[in-house]
Amino acid sequence: MDKATLKTLTIAPNVTVRDAISAIDRSRRQIALVIDADGRLLATVTDGDVRRGILRSVDLDGPVTQVMHTSPTIAREGEDDREVRRLIREYKLQHVPVVDGEGFLIDLATVDELFGVAPRETRVVLMAGGLGTRLRPLTEKMPKPMLPIGGKPLLEQIIGVFVDQGFQHISISVNYRKEIVQDYFGDGKKFGVDIDYIEEDAPLGTAGALSLLKERPTRPFIVMNGDLLVSLRFDRLLKFHKDLDATGTLVVREHEYQVPYGVVRSENDLMTGIDEKPVERYFVNGGIYVLSPEALDEIPKGEALDMPSLLTNLTDTGKRVAVFPMSEYWRDIGRIDDLEAARTEFGKIFGK
Repeated sequence: MDKATLKTLTIAPNVTVRDAISAIDRSRRQIALVIDADGRLLATVTDGDVRRGILRSVDLDGPVTQVMHTSPTIAREGEDDREVRRLIREYKLQHVPVVDGEGFLIDLATVDELFGVAPRETRVVLMAGGLGTRLRPLTEKMPKPMLPIGGKPLLEQIIGVFVDQGFQHISISVNYRKEIVQDYFGDGKKFGVDIDYIEEDAPLGTAGALSLLKERPTRPFIVMNGDLLVSLRFDRLLKFHKDLDATGTLVVREHEYQVPYGVVRSENDLMTGIDEKPVERYFVNGGIYVLSPEALDEIPKGEALDMPSLLTNLTDTGKRVAVFPMSEYWRDIGRIDDLEAARTEFGKIFGK
């Protein structure tokens, strides 16, 4: 890794968790390296560390020490690549910092660089059948996922993210102006994937459409709305789902809302305090899911069902539904201003 790229990964030990998240997002390598003023490695912070911290409700504006890992697995300068590969396999790592004899950070070995991107058998289902009502008049003759971003249809950019991560099998759920999507993508060969289609005669919702899958998946599979632009590493999402032995996993985003007034606290008709314009924080549905095959047993064939209802049904019947907090880039292309923002941000985020 060149020095300029390595520098973008480094943060000081006195920064906040939010600063660490920004560094992780900026580097697109799902890790930040904590170094002292002289350049010695002190700790690492991965996106997994951040996610676990968010689930513990750590203060994002508090010190990064809340989430950093002070005893990371490291490699020494001059070690053979075979030893680094062994560390990655043995400890199931994505990154291994490389330091010299005095502990100065000199490199970061990554699984992609050492092994390449391995083909993945996981099926991806993209929901692309919506009417795109909020984007009219742009969607009067064109389905929303085919609107251009970065010189290509949004759906092509989404598929490209999965291709870059080794995913090969994609099902696209289509309804509104489906022939435009099918004529453009065909069987997917020219895009480096195998594509088949779930054809909805009537809108069935994000979960109901899964009852029309041509083949039942034999392993956990990804379901994603076809109007999202994200920089998520999906292998980490799948590992999270597996580690928690979940039947379903829901990706969530933290949403902040500032109350524009002073909020009065009271008890027994007496004021106990005033919080001036407090900020409320919530986890909101990110439109990305992982389902284990048994979740399909809860979906009636040919009936409308949305994904939140399916996940609620799973929890009501005692199944495990995990929550995966996402801090990476995420843009829901639901309105015209979202589309314009995505077009502005695309090159900076995806380097294209």
